[in-house]
Amino acid sequence: MEAFVDHYLVLGLPSGEEALKLTEQEIGKAYRSKALELHPDKRPDDPDAHEKFQSLKTSYEVLKDEKARKLFDDLLRIKREKEQKKSQVDSRRRKMMSDLEERERSAFAPNSAARPCDEEERISRKLKEQVDRIRAQHAKKKRGGFESPESGVDKKRKEDRRGAGASVELDKERVLKVSWETIGEGYTAERLREVFSEFGEVEDVVIRSTKKKSSALVVMATKDGAVAATRTLCGHLSNPLLVVPLQKAAQTDFFTVKKSAEAEPQSDIVGAGYQAYEDEVMQKLRKAAMNQKR
Repeated sequence: MEAFVDHYLVLGLPSGEEALKLTEQEIGKAYRSKALELHPDKRPDDPDAHEKFQSLKTSYEVLKDEKARKLFDDLLRIKREKEQKKSQVDSRRRKMMSDLEERERSAFAPNSAARPCDEEERISRKLKEQVDRIRAQHAKKKRGGFESPESGVDKKRKEDRRGAGASVELDKERVLKVSWETIGEGYTAERLREVFSEFGEVEDVVIRSTKKKSSALVVMATKDGAVAATRTLCGHLSNPLLVVPLQKAAQTDFFTVKKSAEAEPQSDIVGAGYQAYEDEVMQKLRKAAMNQKR
């Protein structure tokens, strides 16, 4: 098991029960303040500066992720309970209780005394899985990989489109236009797919971005899924998504694939074309972010 790290303390925030009241904005503010202090460029004489900065980023990603933060809060709660229990008894009483528990474990309930330890180990293991997931996502972004995994159903639909031999037009009632402010980390195709999967299966996502606004086209697998997600506010509370049906004027360029018997088969615009467009947009965003840092 990895050494325990209190991610709240790493960011200079209060831990324990007070940490449960912290908002995402407060956590983000604390991270930015610490990042300025621990950035390797400002600590050229510290050989561990890079490692400390990476630990700070990891702690921030854990507390920013809803599932990871919930698991970490549960782990802190269990550790607090164990410390409180230790402080309530002196060494002699602890010895007596240890002897009694040992006899009870061997004679009556061999698994009951191990449950608190098992629960702590289980939560620690799940927290580590969440941290590994976050690290993998960031490593994927650094490599420039923004692929959207295809299911067997997605591939089957694409094969059906290619074999139709005629003009294929996506059902307009399943297409949504999503918009949000261009602030913070924003949204990737993978994150949008995760958000809208709550309303049903998502077929495809393509992102468009400007200096002040960002938007995306989300293709739901069913009309019911599109209706359920229409005109809702979802996503991050600090940067919510506005969801409306796609206007007719914006549909033709993105969702019509023309094929004829005389022409060579074209690439699948609904899948591969979207990915190429999204990659181009995301490359421009990364370049702009690097220019700002300079």
